[in-house]
Amino acid sequence: MLDRGRAVGGRLGAGLMRRTIAVLAGKATRTLSRASGRGGGTTFPGDVARAIDPDVLRRLAGDLRQGAVLVTGTNGKTTTARLIASLLEGLPSRVVANRTGSNLIYGATAAAVADADLDGRLRADWGVFEIDEATLPTAVDEIRPRVVLVGNLFRDQLDRYGELESLARRIHAALDRLSQSGTAVLNADDPRVGEIGLALASPPLWYGLDDPRVALPELPHAADARTCPRCGASLEFTTVYLGHDGVYACPNRDFGRPTPDIAGTEIELEGLEWVRLTAAGVRLELPLGGVYNAYNLLAAFAVGSVLGLRPDYVAERLRTVSAAFGRQERFELQGRRLTIMLAKNPTGFNENLREAERVNGRHLLIALNDRVADGRDVSWIWDVDFELLARRAEVVVPAGVRAHDMALRLKYAEVPATAPQPDLERALERLLELTPPGTDAYVLCTYTAMLDLRALLVRRGWLRPYWAT
Repeated sequence: MLDRGRAVGGRLGAGLMRRTIAVLAGKATRTLSRASGRGGGTTFPGDVARAIDPDVLRRLAGDLRQGAVLVTGTNGKTTTARLIASLLEGLPSRVVANRTGSNLIYGATAAAVADADLDGRLRADWGVFEIDEATLPTAVDEIRPRVVLVGNLFRDQLDRYGELESLARRIHAALDRLSQSGTAVLNADDPRVGEIGLALASPPLWYGLDDPRVALPELPHAADARTCPRCGASLEFTTVYLGHDGVYACPNRDFGRPTPDIAGTEIELEGLEWVRLTAAGVRLELPLGGVYNAYNLLAAFAVGSVLGLRPDYVAERLRTVSAAFGRQERFELQGRRLTIMLAKNPTGFNENLREAERVNGRHLLIALNDRVADGRDVSWIWDVDFELLARRAEVVVPAGVRAHDMALRLKYAEVPATAPQPDLERALERLLELTPPGTDAYVLCTYTAMLDLRALLVRRGWLRPYWAT
C-alpha cells in the first residue's frame, strides 16, 4: 500500500511539474511574441504549452472555482462572450477569457496559460471562452463547462468545415457529452440549432426574438437552413429576423421552432448607437446597433439567468459594455468618424450592409481577404446583397487581397466604386480623401483584413493593439 501511495503521489507530482513547465513556456512565448512585434501571443503560447503538456487546459480548467461558459456559433461569438465576461466580472469575480477572438483550442489554452500563476495554478473564479464550432467537442471534453451557448449556424468557410449539417452533428455530439450539471442555451430562431436542441436528452434553455416590427420582408437569398431536417420539405417562415433566423415550421408538422423560454420583445434599434429590448419583464440596453446585437444581448441575458444572476443587475451591467475590437469599433481619424465592422460570410455582410443603409452610410471601404482564417473560397460574395449600396452609397473602395473580385461584384451590383486597391494603407487613404471632414465612413472587413487594418492603425498610433482592448 505504501509503495502504491508513493507511485500515485509520484504521478501527481510529475503531472503538476509538467503543467508548471507548460505554463512557464507558454508565458515566455507570449512575452517574446509581443516583444518582437510578431503578434499578440494569443495562439502560439497555447501550441507550445500543449506540446509540453497535452492536458494543460484540462488541468487549468479544473482550477476554476465556479466553472466555465463556452460560446459557439458562426456569428456573434466575440461580442456575446464579452458581454458574459462583463456580467461575471461585475459580481465581482476573476474571469479568464480568450478576448482576442482566438477561438480554436490553442487560443483557449493560451488565455488560460496567460492568467495562470508561475506555479502552474489558475486562481480564477470563471472561464468564458468563445469556441469555434468545429472545436467545440474538444473544448467540452477538456474544459467541462457549466454552460454552452450556441448562437447560430450560418454558411461560413465551406472549404474548411463543409455544410451546416456536418457542423450541426459535431455540435450535437459535443452537447451530448455535457455533464449532468451542464446546461445548453440555444437560439430557438435558428432551424439548425433547433434541430440540435430538440434531439438532446436533456432539455436546453431556449431564447429567441419576438417582435415582427424588426423583421425582414422576406427570406434573404443567402438564407441557408431552408428545409426540414426530418422530411426535407421547404420550411415555412412567418417571420425572418436575419439570415434564416426567425419563426419557422415544416408544412408536414414534422419540425418547428421551439417556444423560447426567454423571448426578446419590444425591440428598438437606434442606428449603431443602441439596441433595446425587453426580456423576462426587464428592459435591456446595449450600446451597439443592429438586430444581430439584439440576439447577442438576449443570449447574454439567457446565460446570466442560467447562472442565477439577478435580472436587474444584468440590465445595469450590460448597458455599459463597449464594442469588441473590429465589431462596430468606432474612432475618429483626420476629422472623419470611422466604424470598423467585421463581415465574414453572406449573413454577416448583409446585416452590416443593412445597418450602414439604416444610418445613411455613403462612404465605405470593403476589404476582402482569402487567407486560411477567412476561407480560401470567396465565391460567397455573390450571395451578398451589395445592391443595397446602389441606393445610397457615394463612394465604395474595394480593398484587400481579393480587391479585384470585390470590384467585379460591385460592378454587377451597379455600386459606384473606385479602382480596386489591394494595399490597405492606400485604400484607407483613398477613403479619407473621398470622405468629407465631419462625416462618417464605414469599413467592412473579412477577418484577416480587419486584423491587417487594425495593425496599420496601431502602427500609426490611432488605435490600441487588439489584445489591449
